[in-house]
Amino acid sequence: MELLSEDQQLIADSATGFLRAGHSIAAFRALRETGDTANIAILPELAKMGWMGIVVPEELGGIGLGYRAAGLIAEELGRNLTVSPFVSSAILAGTALSTSNSQAQKIWAPKVAAGEAVLALALDETAKHRPDRVVTKVTGEADGLKLNGRKTYVVDGGFADRLVVTAKRGDDLCLLLVDPLAAGVTLTSQVMLDSRNAATVVLEDVAVRDADILAQGQAAERALAKTLAAGRAVAATEQLGIAKAAADQTYDYLRTRKQFGVHIGQLQALQHRAAELYCELAQVSSLIAAALNALDSDSADVETLTRAAKAKMARVGQQATEEGVQMHGGIGMTDEMDLGLFMKRDRALAEFLGDAGHHTEWLLRQRGI
Repeated sequence: MELLSEDQQLIADSATGFLRAGHSIAAFRALRETGDTANIAILPELAKMGWMGIVVPEELGGIGLGYRAAGLIAEELGRNLTVSPFVSSAILAGTALSTSNSQAQKIWAPKVAAGEAVLALALDETAKHRPDRVVTKVTGEADGLKLNGRKTYVVDGGFADRLVVTAKRGDDLCLLLVDPLAAGVTLTSQVMLDSRNAATVVLEDVAVRDADILAQGQAAERALAKTLAAGRAVAATEQLGIAKAAADQTYDYLRTRKQFGVHIGQLQALQHRAAELYCELAQVSSLIAAALNALDSDSADVETLTRAAKAKMARVGQQATEEGVQMHGGIGMTDEMDLGLFMKRDRALAEFLGDAGHHTEWLLRQRGI
């Protein structure tokens, strides 16, 4: 069993108490009824607790407690279905800013940590996650640069203050900050299956400056690799929280539901399925913890561990939510039950930053299979 540091345990305890008290599943249902897919109102609270700067170094205005601590927060976000820009802004944008060395970093990292701005990663250009396929281009020189391209599935892009856009400048990869209100930017928001938001972004001759470039060339490659690894691990941890919550509800139901005078949890077939799920959750918990710790230590295994964690969690998340629905019988599919909400959020996170097939294929290729 993993032993958390004193700081990490404090983060875990505060996340549990804070989210259950004010941002629980009941709060998510209320937001869904109002159509609020962003929940910007939570930002000052998250920033006050230091969560928006959890991976941002102290010299840039954050608290720099790292990715294992961020995972403890994300797990509780999953358990409570809390709507927030934590993964998109604090983790993805926070990592991209922290690993760059630019003028824009010094301006925007403190704003993200303080909850004064939301940044969203505009990366994918096709229906599936393919970060190596970048068609978006930067052309021109110095302050006469023009940006052209199209980005899809920009999570939290509908209300972001800046977009972190991937583009090619010649043969070099670039990470740029783009104002979504700038001339030439067309942003189309949509509500996803899980009642969160995403956006499609079209960029047509958008004027950008050298000062808007976070990183270019090998520096951009390194920054993007770290950003995606962090996003995979923390998104998997949010899925873990969802899966654990679904499993807990299922176990409780098995212990209390009676049919023909017998608790259904006494049926051996259901006991075997519940036991298998318990073991799968224990295994994937350890794998995710290893991935987060590898990020904190800059281990050479970061890429492998985060991809393995994302792939494994996608399968276990599906197992946990489907078992929950099935073992609850007909009521499992009703909106009154939380299981359907867990399933929808799990499916969205499974696709986010690459599904199980995408990462499994990469892992197999690394082994020459």
